[in-house]
Amino acid sequence: MIYFFIYLFLEVMISSSISGQIGGLNTFFEIIITAIIGIIILKNFKVSLMESISKARVGQITQEEFINTNVGKAMGAVLLIVPGFFTDFLGLLMQFSFLVVIMSKIFKFKTPRQRTTYTTNFSSSDFGYDTSRFTNANTKNTNNTNYKRNKDEIIDVEVIDDNNTLKH
Repeated sequence: MIYFFIYLFLEVMISSSISGQIGGLNTFFEIIITAIIGIIILKNFKVSLMESISKARVGQITQEEFINTNVGKAMGAVLLIVPGFFTDFLGLLMQFSFLVVIMSKIFKFKTPRQRTTYTTNFSSSDFGYDTSRFTNANTKNTNNTNYKRNKDEIIDVEVIDDNNTLKH
């Protein structure tokens, strides 16, 4: 809430100062022109987003670079649409990724934790089925003796029914 009041104070002070120097009509035209620019950027945003998605799929850019470029452009376009000189300045900085780079240094992205996983082999005589293998990235104690379960562990199970008829 305090950040909103700081933003509001800066917006009013900067906008009233610049409006007093350039006049009301020029301020009106500036608001209209930057709003049109912001709308054009948002309309063309889907093209750059699709390019970034295809680059991220093949590993040409990292997750952090993907977020920095796309979120910065979208937020910058919205800030250009919002009236005010301070928001227009921030919107322009976000279009050139300058402010986004600074914000990404201040607010670090959380990296996903590496999952702890276990490998267990069942023989076909244990359950009357073929041998099943459950594997994950890391392996730990696999003989299940003296194993204490971690509360953060996630167990994923899929049940497949061999019955092909629909039940009502």
